[in-house]
Amino acid sequence: MRANGFTLVELLVVIAAMGLLASAAVLMWPGAGGGAREAAVRFASRAAAARDEAVLTGQPLGLWVTASGYGFERLRGGSWQPISERPLTQQDWGRGLSADTGGGARRVRFDSVGLPDAPLELAVTAGGDRVPVRIEADGEVRLP
Repeated sequence: MRANGFTLVELLVVIAAMGLLASAAVLMWPGAGGGAREAAVRFASRAAAARDEAVLTGQPLGLWVTASGYGFERLRGGSWQPISERPLTQQDWGRGLSADTGGGARRVRFDSVGLPDAPLELAVTAGGDRVPVRIEADGEVRLP
């Protein structure tokens, strides 16, 4: 005579299968650094913050971008000095991410009213993902 319920072996098999499925799901989950979209949004936010900082302080502020990262600089004593205060510190794009700047390092300098010296267009890439970011001539930072 068999009692109603599950045997210990049946329960262990189900638990092992659930563990394998959970492990596969965790491995497929995006990393903490996020993908191209998250990096592009983070960059666009910092670029807009740099523009706003130039307006608020009434002093020019620069932004440089390379394939591996980006950073900000301030005009002091006639030369451009890197900014070390957050959130405008130098940043690497992150693991598996890069920027397509259209050829080498690019630089934009915002004047005291927030206008860039030239528009900038780049794309943050990760694997097959490509997210364009544009700093317009009027200082607006845009994502699609």
